[in-house]
Amino acid sequence: MLTRGADRKARQGGAWRKAMSSLQMLPLLLLLHMQLSKAFPLPPQHNEEKNIKIVQNYLEKFYQLPKSRSQSTRMHSNSVIVEKLKEMQQFFGLNVTGKPNEETLEMMQKPRCGVPDSREFMLTPGNPKWPHNNLTYRIINYTPQLSQADVEAAIKKALQVWSDASPLKFTISQGKADINFAFVQRVHGDNSPFDGPNGILAHAFQPGQGIGGDVHFDAEETWTKTYKNYNLFLVAAHELGHSLGLSHSSDPGALMYPNYAFSDPSTYSLPQDDINGIQAIYGPSDSPVQPTGPSTPTACDPRLTFDAITTLRGEILFFKDKYFWRRHPQLQSVDLSFISLFWPSLPSGIQAAYEDVDRDLVFLFKGNQYWALSGYDIQQGYPKDISDYGFPSNVRAIDAAVSYRAKTYFFVNDQFWRYDNQRQSMEPGYPKSIASTFQGIESRVDAVFQQNHFFLFFSGRRYYAFDLNGRRVTRVDRSIRWLNCR
Repeated sequence: MLTRGADRKARQGGAWRKAMSSLQMLPLLLLLHMQLSKAFPLPPQHNEEKNIKIVQNYLEKFYQLPKSRSQSTRMHSNSVIVEKLKEMQQFFGLNVTGKPNEETLEMMQKPRCGVPDSREFMLTPGNPKWPHNNLTYRIINYTPQLSQADVEAAIKKALQVWSDASPLKFTISQGKADINFAFVQRVHGDNSPFDGPNGILAHAFQPGQGIGGDVHFDAEETWTKTYKNYNLFLVAAHELGHSLGLSHSSDPGALMYPNYAFSDPSTYSLPQDDINGIQAIYGPSDSPVQPTGPSTPTACDPRLTFDAITTLRGEILFFKDKYFWRRHPQLQSVDLSFISLFWPSLPSGIQAAYEDVDRDLVFLFKGNQYWALSGYDIQQGYPKDISDYGFPSNVRAIDAAVSYRAKTYFFVNDQFWRYDNQRQSMEPGYPKSIASTFQGIESRVDAVFQQNHFFLFFSGRRYYAFDLNGRRVTRVDRSIRWLNCR
């Protein structure tokens, strides 16, 4: 999944360009300043000089905006800058405006890999590949932040991610190897210096002789085997994609997506986009049963169902697998994000969620555990066991939950419980049949939230608007309507 590494040879030209001297850069910066200022206004809350530098550097590094002084007047015209911005916005699924608006500038400042971007999975320019499927690897040195065994296990697992999806086989070597792994820092002899903590995490080189295929990790980063800081397995797996010939993917759920985000290594499965990519180079796996991986959900897929839904301070969050969509009442777009980008310690596959408006808390459930959020901060002391609510021992998971007028409704199979938020106890007389109380809700409830005296029940691909005053279903429609789909 995602790294901030930089694959030198995967870039067009095969090497990092050296920084231009200050005398060379001055005319270009002045020209770009004038062109950007004329082309469009920058958001007032950002410093204009800083934004100009961000746009210039980003488009030069990742979208081939030329640096050449001799071409600057012609190439840095309004139209070229606008077209490069549109290309970048399209890649990341932003509104394609050709303007450095706030969401574009925010994306440009996110941690990412140094390889130029391309749509879907893409082979490295020139389509390099290893001429043989039996590859050797060697770990040159280690990081003191992890044990030698942990480093070896992370790299072995990263290699297995790719070997399981292809005919490639990897064997460790004590001598010369096809792929070498090393922890290095700053200037380390490959014209691609690292920048210290919290910058570029790693880079890799396309298949080939010498340094080809090698992976370098920034030794100054904090490497872990958990969700904290930077997980070595995830970074290694991404960089190995470059080592084998893949460039970046615009699929936000793909391993080869440019930006870093955590995903639980213990349950990690190579996404289908990456499987398609590696098999496009080396062919199908030798396994008699071809591997398949998860696909990133798309908002307007008519087959889409939700795992859980909750409100949060006016927004609506729709959970699906390891993702969630954010719908803001004043915005037309609905953003897809990783759960781990907001809450690295949360699991994927949240099963139920509700907002307690009076306490300004959101509660998330999976299995027999639940977490409390204040805004986007997980509260201390969690996760806790759902038995705290007073459920009987046979209830080990919640299907859906919603809070209304100091009462919380929990839906499990074809029944529901009602909890008194003020007394913090389950009310007597429950569980009750869902169908008997919420007439018209006959199927199992996947998710539910409350809005304007309605409970919005989601079951499969449809939702049901239940009028709490009239005690009846007044509207049935497709679930994806809530993601602004027709």
